[in-house]
Amino acid sequence: QVHLTESGGGSVQAGGSLRLSCAASGFTDSIWYVAWIRQAPGKQREAVACTRVHRNDEIYYSNSVEGRFTISQDNAKDTVYLDMSSLEPWDSAMYYCAARDALFCSLNPDLYTYWGQGTQVTVAS
Repeated sequence: QVHLTESGGGSVQAGGSLRLSCAASGFTDSIWYVAWIRQAPGKQREAVACTRVHRNDEIYYSNSVEGRFTISQDNAKDTVYLDMSSLEPWDSAMYYCAARDALFCSLNPDLYTYWGQGTQVTVAS
């Protein structure tokens, strides 16, 4: 059973930075992808970044965060990070780490099977 635990959310002023962490466990010997997905109240879920677990050759970003957010991982710690900079109020949302056993990275939130409990990010203007 895959288990994901997010941490690192909080409140920050516009223009500031935050690092989110996703501690993962339970990945079987297969190809796994992890995405960071956010959802603001009243809005649809949006996957902002995805990466292949234990590899750095497949990374994708949504247009809304390209150039401001960076997804990375520490294989020794089985942790995936999301470094967010130049944050704006519209980045405020609950941020989830999600995983799927698949053959390609996807920014479609509906394709992800396993989800963490989420961590709140609030950006004040």
